[in-house]
Amino acid sequence: MIVKDEEALLPQCLESVHGFVDEMIVVDTGSADRTIDIARAFGARVYSFDWCDDFSAARNESLKYARGEWILVLDADEVLVPEIVPTLKQAIQRQDALAITLLRQEVENHPPSLISRVFRNRSDIRFTRPYHELVDDAIMTILNQEPHWQVLELPGVAIRHGGYGAEAIARRRKVDRARTIMERYLTANPNDSYICNKLGALYIDCGNLPDGMELLQRGLQSPQVEPPVLYELHYHLGSAYRQLNQTAQAEYHYQRATEQPISTHLKLGAYHNWGSLLQQQGNLPGAKTCFQQAVEIAPNFAPGHFNLGLTLKAMGDLEGAIAHYQKAIQLNPNYADAYQNLGVALLKQGQVMASVNAFRQAIALHKQQGSPEGVRLEQTLREMRLL
Repeated sequence: MIVKDEEALLPQCLESVHGFVDEMIVVDTGSADRTIDIARAFGARVYSFDWCDDFSAARNESLKYARGEWILVLDADEVLVPEIVPTLKQAIQRQDALAITLLRQEVENHPPSLISRVFRNRSDIRFTRPYHELVDDAIMTILNQEPHWQVLELPGVAIRHGGYGAEAIARRRKVDRARTIMERYLTANPNDSYICNKLGALYIDCGNLPDGMELLQRGLQSPQVEPPVLYELHYHLGSAYRQLNQTAQAEYHYQRATEQPISTHLKLGAYHNWGSLLQQQGNLPGAKTCFQQAVEIAPNFAPGHFNLGLTLKAMGDLEGAIAHYQKAIQLNPNYADAYQNLGVALLKQGQVMASVNAFRQAIALHKQQGSPEGVRLEQTLREMRLL
């Protein structure tokens, strides 16, 4: 691990690997809180590193101290999912395994990502790129030279990540730091598709669509683009064109994203966004197909079930809609919109008492979450004499 001022998050991270790993190595880049004391209390060996605006440099410093045969890399705002441990233990027994990619669940209701975080402790496996650092370049070089090695992919979410909520970003100024580091790297590598993708997406997230889209298009024109990067380039361009209400271009890029030869798990975001776009256009059969694909990829993705429910209701399939609203609520008990739409569907079926109960839940959750929809819904139901 590399850390800085992580006293709030570090305990749960280290607790998640306690008893599984043989050693904990923490490289501190300048903490002013209790981070170092907490790490040592968990039995970690702690080293210091002078921060130089290069995440790969700090990561590689941490790798120098590893003694074990295998390395697991985590951030302080991540935890290892306990259910994955037996599968992971089994995977590292494979004699031909060089690295293992893990599914990381991002913030709630966001699609997961696939990341290389478990790999053999070899001096030629090191991180590259100063931001959004990765070992994939080194692993690919080894595979080309020593083709007997395999990269394994574990099914199911292995890491839960909670560091990119709006509050965390504001607190730690991650956006400004990311932009500065990536812009510096882009100056020296203007046609690097990976950095064009990451920086372009960051610009779009910050509302700078023209510069973001220019970088994404530049990334597409690079002579060699790996399929995972190509997926993200198309995915982010689809989202940008959708913001501009240029639906034909958005649909084109979402479709191209889903066509890439990558893990199906990674296509969840493209299918879900493409379904929402088709839903808005009134193409309900197309939206239904996309949302069905999304929940097949990720059965526990609550927004996928909710949007499939909306589509089925619009197509007149109330039974199907109710089933998917209920599934969304089961997965996310605080899903106010799912309760509200469940109430509508039940009312259309004539199940008045069940409908009112769903509406009451929706009102309570809307108010609890500070949404004015709670008051509006309550007033509407009183006018209908349902409350």
